[in-house]
Amino acid sequence: MHIVFVHRHGPGQFVHLARRLIADGWTATLICETLDRPVPGLRVLRYQSSHHQAGDPNARTSVPYIEAGRKVADILQRLSLSGRKPDIVMGHIGWGGMMFVKDALPDVPVVGFCEYYFQPQGGDAGFAPSDEMTLQQRQTMRLRNAIQLSTLDQLDAGISPTAWQKSRYPTEYQSKIIVQHEGIDTTRARPDPMAGFRLPDGRYLSAGDPVVTFAARDLEPYRGFPQFMQTAAQVAHDNPDATFVVAGGDGVSYGRAPSRGDTWRARLLQETGLPPERIHFLGQIPHRDLLHLFQVSAAHVYLTYPFVLSWSFLEAMACEAPVIASKTPPVQEVIRDGVNGRLVDFWDTGTIAAEVCAALRAPAERQAMREAARRTVVSRYELSGCVLRLQALLSKLASRPAQPLTAPPGPNTGSHTPGPH
Repeated sequence: MHIVFVHRHGPGQFVHLARRLIADGWTATLICETLDRPVPGLRVLRYQSSHHQAGDPNARTSVPYIEAGRKVADILQRLSLSGRKPDIVMGHIGWGGMMFVKDALPDVPVVGFCEYYFQPQGGDAGFAPSDEMTLQQRQTMRLRNAIQLSTLDQLDAGISPTAWQKSRYPTEYQSKIIVQHEGIDTTRARPDPMAGFRLPDGRYLSAGDPVVTFAARDLEPYRGFPQFMQTAAQVAHDNPDATFVVAGGDGVSYGRAPSRGDTWRARLLQETGLPPERIHFLGQIPHRDLLHLFQVSAAHVYLTYPFVLSWSFLEAMACEAPVIASKTPPVQEVIRDGVNGRLVDFWDTGTIAAEVCAALRAPAERQAMREAARRTVVSRYELSGCVLRLQALLSKLASRPAQPLTAPPGPNTGSHTPGPH
């Protein structure tokens, strides 16, 4: 079988699946704008993005995506004409690359990764009390969704990592979208009572130390960084021995940059008055180091707008870090309060701080929750099972004419109630 993956910054969510398929003898090609990590045996074909005019928000959200779709379709057509026509195409539908796949290859099954459908209510938009959706923002959101709708109409099947993310899509298309997470490697993300982590200043942290952790791709409001910093300032006052360790960059992955041109890290340090010597900012660190950090964590704070679920959240659970997480979707699909973690109001930093202090004060009382957290990830998100289910879907779809596909039974397919199975 020959599969073509399409991803703006690939392989992205397809990395584990690509490795598995290649190991099983599939031919795999990635069409992308940039490569986020190499995969042995994965052929990479790149396209260049256009540079749109600044100041035109509509152009920024639609024209480059349409051009990306055309470029991907051209590559697919060339593959077909050269005798390397794929048996199936799988790609992220959010950036336009999948828009014209069926025009280039009308008889090839197409699977879309349906990560997030923008809506003016119930998700990230308007979640902050200060957010006000302008007419221009609503138009921009609709244009971004138009790219996805055009693609959804052509898909033979779609995949969403969580039931909530699937529910954001229009009802008319949900019947072709399957809930299936890409998977967490629980053989690497695992507890280790002998784990250690060395800070940049040379200090060595061990499992059992009063370590409070926070991790995000970038330190920004979408992932609750301001609330974490306010929480840390309160916890630091009551726990002189606590150490705060933060992994994440100073860029902006989602939302907006600070208005003054500084970073959220610099602003929050100033606003909270948290002594700089009490908190360690690591920047973006290698994945193995992040797992070591989770293994020594005495309280891991995960806060997010109603938005895409972070891999790091599930990895922290798999490492049995005591998780204190925001009561927001899709976190509520994973955490049952008091069973495998604690759920808190995203905006209530006093309650968040109290939960962190409780975890530091009586770590033994959280052991049952820590073990239940790992069981949740192993039973529902373990990598090998997730990849095998995805591979079964692709094999079934590639072996018959293009049409909507029903997911095979599995612990992470279809709708499910919150909490561990």
